[in-house]
Amino acid sequence: MKYSQQIGVIAAILVIAICFLPWIEVPSLHLTLNGINGKVNDALTFGSQWKAHSFFCIIMIILFLTPQLWAKRTNIFFAVLHLGWAIKNYIIFSMCRQGECPEIKPALYILVLLALIIQVMALLPKLEIKESE
Repeated sequence: MKYSQQIGVIAAILVIAICFLPWIEVPSLHLTLNGINGKVNDALTFGSQWKAHSFFCIIMIILFLTPQLWAKRTNIFFAVLHLGWAIKNYIIFSMCRQGECPEIKPALYILVLLALIIQVMALLPKLEIKESE
């Protein structure tokens, strides 16, 4: 695919931006959680998910921009890890607890969608094929 690397870089940058948007809202507690603030109370905290997403995305951006075969193969590995991390976040954040289900915001769906786009773009690298003489 001609623009797969550029699309992958843009999607990775958008994932970092999505961490700042609200992911879920718990109406009874009047609480909105996102990738930056995942603390409900001292007993229940989701942590700062933006750190892991930023780590994976920065590495993937570097690998998307590196025109070497080893970089493209390594990028597939990191894209799979990132997709798994995004799915884990979706499951953990959207889970019903003690009979109360949170209201899922569109940013949580977009997070998983962008992680899936990054995975597909990592599987479609643009490599120049050198012809042997």
